[in-house]
Amino acid sequence: MRAVRRLLWVRRLSGVVAASAGLALLAPDAAWAEPNVPVPPSELITDRAAGALTAADKDLVVKVRLAGLWEIPAGEMAQEKSNDERIREIGREIADQHRQLDKFARDAAKKLKIALPDEPNEDQQGWLDEMEAAEGEEFDQIYIDRLRSAHGKIFPAIATVRASTRNDTVRKLAQRSNQFVATHLTLLEDSGIVDFKSLPTAPPPNAPTGAPALPVASVTTPGVLSSTNLPVLLIVLVGGLAAGGFATSRFLASRRRTARHW
Repeated sequence: MRAVRRLLWVRRLSGVVAASAGLALLAPDAAWAEPNVPVPPSELITDRAAGALTAADKDLVVKVRLAGLWEIPAGEMAQEKSNDERIREIGREIADQHRQLDKFARDAAKKLKIALPDEPNEDQQGWLDEMEAAEGEEFDQIYIDRLRSAHGKIFPAIATVRASTRNDTVRKLAQRSNQFVATHLTLLEDSGIVDFKSLPTAPPPNAPTGAPALPVASVTTPGVLSSTNLPVLLIVLVGGLAAGGFATSRFLASRRRTARHW
């Protein structure tokens, strides 16, 4: 019997090892960003446009496209207008990454037959106009603050769609977008001039609630059952009878086994 159990344990362990090796082969680029911090393996997400498509899914694809339409020219302006080498590097990196992310969004829209805009929206154009009119340190501050604010707003929206979408193509785009946005947040903050005090604060977590107070209708005088607590008493009664029946059957079975033994 021990040999059989040992054989089953070895088989289970071998299965775990084989599954891990299979994942490594399927996602060879699943590197570690830093010690003990994995990079999500987007390669494991299918991209067949399979699954129901919601309004939120479509909106995310459009928003990813819109982000590129203003952040690419903003990054180009940073390279031309800033006197700070670090700001120029940040602008170059974010613009280059948005070109790749924009391709992902356009590919997804084509598969899902989603119409995409070709120009920034009114707010985004206003930010670009603001940057165009600024110079030197003023430009740097506007560039960093506008992009940091925009990335902070889209970050939770991407997470919501990533967690809820039924469509595999949107799921893949959301996961990729999440990685791009996290990277851009980090780059922008590395400028050293993000005005964190101006950022919106997270809403406080819901306060824990205690046991709900009994409604007036459930308070009865001794010996009188109300319509509120009667079902509770019936459930307790049925549960007690079931537990008693189970205990009795176990006891009788034990007595029968003892009788057969003797």
